[in-house]
Amino acid sequence: MRLAIHNWMRAETLESTLKRISALGYTHLEIQGAPEMYDTQEVKELLEKYGIQCWGSVTLMLEERNLLAKDPDQRKRSVQYVLDLAQMVKDLGGKVISLVPATVGKIIPDARPEEEWEWAVEGVKQVYEFTEANGLRIGIEPINRFETYFINRGDQALALAEAVGPNCGVCLDTFHMNIEEVDMFATMKRMGSRLVNFHVADNNRMAPGMGKLDWKRIMSTLAEIGYDETLSVEFCPPIDRTPANPYPNSIDEAPEGLSEEQLKFLQDHGSTAITEDFYSMLTQRSADLLKPYLS
Repeated sequence: MRLAIHNWMRAETLESTLKRISALGYTHLEIQGAPEMYDTQEVKELLEKYGIQCWGSVTLMLEERNLLAKDPDQRKRSVQYVLDLAQMVKDLGGKVISLVPATVGKIIPDARPEEEWEWAVEGVKQVYEFTEANGLRIGIEPINRFETYFINRGDQALALAEAVGPNCGVCLDTFHMNIEEVDMFATMKRMGSRLVNFHVADNNRMAPGMGKLDWKRIMSTLAEIGYDETLSVEFCPPIDRTPANPYPNSIDEAPEGLSEEQLKFLQDHGSTAITEDFYSMLTQRSADLLKPYLS
């Protein structure tokens, strides 16, 4: 297996991220799902400079992005966003699109379940046509009930993947599984060859090893089902604003290059902008725990 990390968890230049992770033994990046932010040629040059490959990208389903919106124009715009993201991944030589179908933070539906299911399948199929033609894989990602009412468990993601096509897959996340699955290991086994990406954070969404999850069993289960792709680190630490904070000076009071939308996304995930020292520590701890499992 290979080691990747997302870069949406801290406001910093892409080069700062690549410089840090290359020094810590990461080989891949799951780039922030904001194709409008990047010049792919410049990104390719930076990736080559630091010896990092693009693994893929994860959709940032914010504001009006929603594949199962009641408004057909909104659905059309949302599909186009995912297609733009997929094009970016293709241009960067990546392999996977981690796809959350509905708006993150929206927990009340607008339509009947059968309508939303039809719209979700239709939208993902449009993206699937592109990914199939360009050698990419979609991984439908379940996230917890406090962030969406749609696709919270692996079995739901698998049902959607099967409705889309034989090469549509699933992306599992240890943090979300710990909340939603009765037995995360049984869920991993049921995904089998449909598992195309695997996000890692501990039960408290700190770095792997900083919570209670059984990482030895997680890794042995991945080996059992034959998953030998990429472990993609995606911590998002809950910031302690009380005197009990074990990590003082963890909050970045003056973040640079962080839009209001990005800041809201971090805050909605139980965090905020974090300092470079705190972020570097979490990145290091993740690598230290996971490196022994890499092939």
